[in-house]
Amino acid sequence: MKILVTYAVQGEFVELKFPGMRGNDEVQVGYLRTGIGKVKSAYYLTDALNRLQPDLVINIGTAGTVGHRVGDIFVCRRFVDRDLQKVRGLGMDCRLDVSGLLEEKGYCLHWQGMDGVCNTGDSFLTELTDVEGDVVDMEAYAQAWVCRAKGVPFVAVKYVTDVIGLNSVQHWEDKLSDARRALEAFFERTGGV
Repeated sequence: MKILVTYAVQGEFVELKFPGMRGNDEVQVGYLRTGIGKVKSAYYLTDALNRLQPDLVINIGTAGTVGHRVGDIFVCRRFVDRDLQKVRGLGMDCRLDVSGLLEEKGYCLHWQGMDGVCNTGDSFLTELTDVEGDVVDMEAYAQAWVCRAKGVPFVAVKYVTDVIGLNSVQHWEDKLSDARRALEAFFERTGGV
């Protein structure tokens, strides 16, 4: 099994271990730093999917929130593009659910119960606003869209570093090391995919 782990910036990088994977299957884990934003993320992920042909893509990283606490971890299979939300009156689809392909392949099923909706846009939110979803980031929707188009199962695991509107940029920078430790512990505790 080949797993591709994506992350936006070096400060979010965590080397993940996947013990106990599906009996005797060998697990190969690759890593891809996509950069910040939907365009870079989609471009670099598409290139990696074409070259590496992974069986699963896991996006890890940090996120802001409006209604949850710093330190919460969400497993996201549903995504909202907040930039497209602004033009939904034109018939644009701004929501995406990738859970079907994960269920079909039997991946990440034991992570249910930590579900969240990730709201993605090309701006770092610093002011409290009406946000659909549990967490906000700048890459996951684009990666979920690319993976769905390519038929590759995708899931995002997000650590909440900041509450939007409460000095979000400074809190994000201060919480990067906490995020790395918590994400590493999450994958060690929950085992394989």
